[in-house]
Amino acid sequence: MLSSSNCARLDISPWGADCRCKPGSCAQPAQYAVRKAAIKAGKSPKQIWRGKPGKAHQKDTDARWTLTVGGKIRYRPDGTPLSQIAPPVFGYKSHISIDRRSGFIRKAPVTSAAESDGRQLRQVIDTSNTAGNIWAGRAYRSQKNEAWLTLKSRIHRRKPMGKLMPEHMSRADGAKTAARARVEHVVVQQKNRYGLFIRTIGIVRAQTKLTLANLI
Repeated sequence: MLSSSNCARLDISPWGADCRCKPGSCAQPAQYAVRKAAIKAGKSPKQIWRGKPGKAHQKDTDARWTLTVGGKIRYRPDGTPLSQIAPPVFGYKSHISIDRRSGFIRKAPVTSAAESDGRQLRQVIDTSNTAGNIWAGRAYRSQKNEAWLTLKSRIHRRKPMGKLMPEHMSRADGAKTAARARVEHVVVQQKNRYGLFIRTIGIVRAQTKLTLANLI
C-alpha cells in the first residue's frame, strides 16, 4: 500500500523574502530570478551566495514549494462546487509503502515537495515482496505505471472529466479506501502524534529524520 505526505520546513526559503524597498527602487526581483535559475540548475548554496558562508549555510536549495489541495469537495445549494483551499508548502515529501499484513514500512524514499507521486512508483514498490496486489491513491495511476506493474493494480481510478463517477467504480474505490486506511494511519500518526516537522537543511538530513521516524 502506498501513500505520501508533505513535510513542511520552518526556515526561510531561498526563493524570496519580504522586500521593504520603495516602489521602483528595488533590484531584488531580478536577484531572485537569478537565484531561482541557479537553484534549478543544481548549483550549491556556496556557489549562489559567494562570500556569504553564514547565509549559504542557512539556505535549503533541495526543498521546493508546492500547493496542497485536499479534502472533500463541498457544493453550494445550487450544485456549484465551493472553492478549495490550497495552502502552499515548502519542504519535502515522504513516499511510503507498507506491507498490508504486517504493517511494516518496506520503502520510504524522500523527494522535494514538488515531485509528483506517480513518478515515484518504481522507487516505492519493493520487488521482493511476494504480495499479489498493490493499493495506492489516484495520484499513482497512469497508463505508463499500469503497463509497468507486474502486481494486480488496486490503484484508485480518476473521476471522468466533467462527469459523475460511475456507481461501480465508486464502490470499488470505497473498498480500496478501506484497505488503504492502514497506511494512512501511519502518516497521520507521524504528523499529529509525533509532531513530525522538518527543521533540518538539505534533503540528506531530511531523509535521515524521516527514516528514523519510520522506524518508530
